[in-house]
Amino acid sequence: MKKIGLASDHAGFELKEYVKTWLKAKNYPFEDFGTYSTDSCDYPDFAHPLALAVEAGECYPGIAICGSGEGISMTLNKHQGIRAALCWMPEIAHLARQHNDANVLVMPGRFIDNEMADKIMNEFFSTDFEGGRHQKRIEKIPVK
Repeated sequence: MKKIGLASDHAGFELKEYVKTWLKAKNYPFEDFGTYSTDSCDYPDFAHPLALAVEAGECYPGIAICGSGEGISMTLNKHQGIRAALCWMPEIAHLARQHNDANVLVMPGRFIDNEMADKIMNEFFSTDFEGGRHQKRIEKIPVK
């Protein structure tokens, strides 16, 4: 298994720290691209290195967290090889993997608790990409 890449801003830091304990409990290797505290910071500073690592195949998948999940999602999805999915419930994580082959799970740190994060991560990590009719759709996502 490849390392799972992690990134957050200050608003997502506490949930990211919880995610690290969840990953350790499952013996999943990971790399933390920051931030490393609750001090105010800018999510793009951590999203871009995560996206580059996923695109390069150094990490797979990624998990990213900011307050709403929106800003870090927008930043990640500027990268042509990234399909970051903002998930606030397990059903969305399931469909993001099954239909969209999401390679970065994004969670809204200010709007979900650890219990919901567990459910979302369990669904994301246990769902495979269905392929088929969905494959041609994801091939149309990158701007060429």
